[in-house]
Parts: sequence; structure tokens; C-alpha cells
Amino acid sequence: MLWAGRMGLRTFSILLMLIHASAACEFGPFPYSVTGIVCRMTKPAALLLNQETAQVIQAAFRNAKFPNITGERSMRLLGKVAYGLTNIQVNDLSIEQSEVELKENDAIHIIIKNVTAVFKGTLTYGYAGAWFLQLFHSVDFEIESSIDLQINIKLMCQKDQVTADASDCYLSFHKLMLHLQGDKEPGWLKQLFTDFISFTLKLVLKSEVCNEINFLAQVLANFVHDLAANFVQDEDIRLDISLASDPLIKANYLESHHKGLVLYKNYSDVFNDSVFSPSLLTDSRMLYFWLSEHTLNSLASAAFRDKRLGLTITGEKLQALFEMEDTEVQRKAVQMIFQGTSYNDSVAKVWSLAHPQISVQPEGTVVKSLVGLEISIFPPGEEPLMVLYIEKEITVTIRAAYAEKNLILHPLDSRIKFKVFKCTADPSGNDLSIRNFLRTMISVVGIPEVISRIEPALTSLMNSKGLNRFEIRNPEIITRKGYVIVQLDFSFPNHLLLDFLEKRL
Repeated sequence: MLWAGRMGLRTFSILLMLIHASAACEFGPFPYSVTGIVCRMTKPAALLLNQETAQVIQAAFRNAKFPNITGERSMRLLGKVAYGLTNIQVNDLSIEQSEVELKENDAIHIIIKNVTAVFKGTLTYGYAGAWFLQLFHSVDFEIESSIDLQINIKLMCQKDQVTADASDCYLSFHKLMLHLQGDKEPGWLKQLFTDFISFTLKLVLKSEVCNEINFLAQVLANFVHDLAANFVQDEDIRLDISLASDPLIKANYLESHHKGLVLYKNYSDVFNDSVFSPSLLTDSRMLYFWLSEHTLNSLASAAFRDKRLGLTITGEKLQALFEMEDTEVQRKAVQMIFQGTSYNDSVAKVWSLAHPQISVQPEGTVVKSLVGLEISIFPPGEEPLMVLYIEKEITVTIRAAYAEKNLILHPLDSRIKFKVFKCTADPSGNDLSIRNFLRTMISVVGIPEVISRIEPALTSLMNSKGLNRFEIRNPEIITRKGYVIVQLDFSFPNHLLLDFLEKRL
């Protein structure tokens, strides 16, 4: 018995993928040493994502390209009976139950129970003579099926990214009933074809459905990788999320380790002194991200190189900055600095003179930066005049939180050390009242003002990557010496996978 049909490009691509995937990526003897980012998904998250499995399985059945099935068989009195099943399509697909289990150091074990489907098509049959084949009759057929599906998905490294191998796939048939022309009662034709068609049909269904599931598993792995790569990229600044070691499957979690190197134009990062260890993370929450201090530091350096660390303040914002309190000292300092010019005719510029140094400590993220402050006035009818120029070293500790889909940055203690101080109202620099006023103004109002600008900018950037589509619950941002842990629970966005599959397929 034969089944005909050519192997499509999709099936061929799966075979090639498996050949390439069999060659694991090469890592050094100490792979954790180059780990800058870690993602850990625990079993509760896997169970949640498994609820979306039905959509993937339905897509696999819908998109499987079932070949025409042909064969022949010698029958007593009739001679050789030849048949062909064509235009096979799937209708009325439903899934009763899906279960997932993590097999330690092995695979993600998924069991899909009681997949019911109706396959429809055309059955053509006739009698084969010694010298020719004459097919003379065609009838529509339906095949009622009830199937259990078992998939073992292995995670591995291919081309430095996580790939999914779902070739370990089994279909178990509880029912496979052939109906001809809508006739539900057994007849000679049905009895004739059911037995020797069903075996071949089972092989075809297993081959095509499992190939499609394997294809979709790789498509989804690429989708997750591209989603992550897009999330950690903004214009010319991006993170290298290639794997630093093979993905891990434990009984309670899945884990992938990434290099987290910053790539910016001609600048490339180097990192080989990570403090990561799997023991730093638990499995009580659904999702964990571990970020090294080095990665954060390199991002700050790239932002500085890209000239993003600058701020211009005018008008009411400038007024609020310098009139934080109504005291004689404040009024005198403002009069001396602005020389009677209105805030609307003045501008303040703040920028980083060198890339900020970031260190992560239990009390928070410590940012140390050399900052320039320049105030210029534009008196009506006169040339612009720079009335104040300061270079100062600012060290501030920041705690971060995420609530109501917004990033919140809390500045804690800050220290300010003047490096350069030039003021036209005090050329000698002996008037300490101005310097003391500026120190207070910067720490009490200036730093919170800068941070208040950064918060919505970063929130907007994350939302542009789709973060606001997720329902994130009880997120925590925990700092330790040398690294940050973000841990959270979440709800999966409705139809995210379905929308993607419909666009991709």
C-alpha cells in the first residue's frame, strides 16, 4: 500500500532544521561567566501558557498539507481494487484537555487529550486490470476521529538562540470511522475500504500533523526570540541576547542564559566576569529576569554615546526649579544669577559630561555621573549671555518599581560635589550662598525633575514594545550587589499567539 504526494518545502525545511539543530552551540568551560541576562519561567507560567496550546494545535491541523492517498489491494472475485483519497481537509476540530509537565534535563512534555476532528474529501475507486487502470466512480467521504496527541519538546541552541525540537510526536487514535456520501450505516463499499485505508491514513495524519507542530514550535521559538530582541533595542542601541549556555529544563522551571552585551554602532561590549548562579533565583513566582550590573552600565554608556543624556528646561519648569521656596536667600540668589531676566527669556541645559557609572547595591541602583549645568539669559535687544556654568559630580541611589503599567523611580540619598563653578554674578566664587542654594536646589528639586522626565520616557519605550499588553501582577525589582532581579506574575495577552499565527501562516 502506498500513499503518494510530494514532500513540501515546509517539511523539507524541518528536516534541514533538525540536521542543523543536532550540532549544539559551543560554549566555554565556564558559560555562566559571560551571562548578562537570564530568563526563568517557572511551572505556573508554563501551565498558563499551556492554555494557549489549543490554538497552536488547531493551527497545526488547519495548516497541515495532507497529500493525496492512493493504493490498491487484491480482492477475491473483484481482482485489484484501486482507490484514491483527495482534497483532504479538516473540519469541526475541538480539544478536550491539554496538560504539560517539565521533564528534568529532558523535555517539555505536553499531552493533548481527545482531539476530535472530521476529515472530509473525495474517494475515487475502481478496478485494476492487467494492462490498465480504470477509475470510474467518486464519492464524498467523512472520517470521524478521536485522537490523543503527545509531544516532547526539547530546547537547544541553534545559531546562538533557543530553538525548539518537537519532532518527538505521537498520535494515538481512539476512533477513525469512514462515512461515504453521508451514509452512516455500514455498506459493502465502506467495509471494503475502511480497513485498508485506515492504517495508511493514520500514518499520513501522524506525519503531516507532527511535521506541522514541529514547524510551528520553531516558528514560535523564533517569535519569542524576535519579540525579546525587539524589546531590548531602541534605534542604534541594542542588546546581544545570543545564548551564553544551553537552555535548562528543570522540574519546576525553564531557564535561558544570554550574553546581554550592548551593541552600538561600531562599539561592541566585552564581558566575562558574571556573578550569576542558578541558586540566585527561586521558583515561587511565574517569571524572573536577572540583569547584571555590567549590562546596565553598558546601556548607560551607549545612551551617553548616543547623546541621549541631555535636558533643556525653560519657562515654568525653570521657574519651579529655582523658586522651590520663598526665602530671602532664594530671592537673592535668583536675582544674582538671572540678573533680572524673566524665566521666559532664559534657558537651562543639563547634560552628562561622561558616561554614568552604575553600581547595583542592596539599597538600590547607585548612579554616579559628572554633569554639566549651563544657564543662559536672552535679555531683549541684547546678546545672549551665559550667566552660570557648573560641572558637578552627582551620586544618587535610585529604587525602581513598576505599578499600574508605569515605571516608578524613587531617588533616595544624593551627594553633590562641585568640580567647576563659574557665575557672572560672583566671578571670584567667594559667595557661598549661591553655591549652597544651587546644591540644595539640585538635590531637592533638580534630581527629582530629571527623574520625572526619565520615568515617562522609559515607560513609553517599554509600552511601544508591547509590555502594556500584559497584565503584570505584583512585580518586584530587587537589587543585590552586582545584579538586579525582576520577578512577577502575569496573565497572557488574549489572542497574542493566535494573532501572530494568523499573520505568519
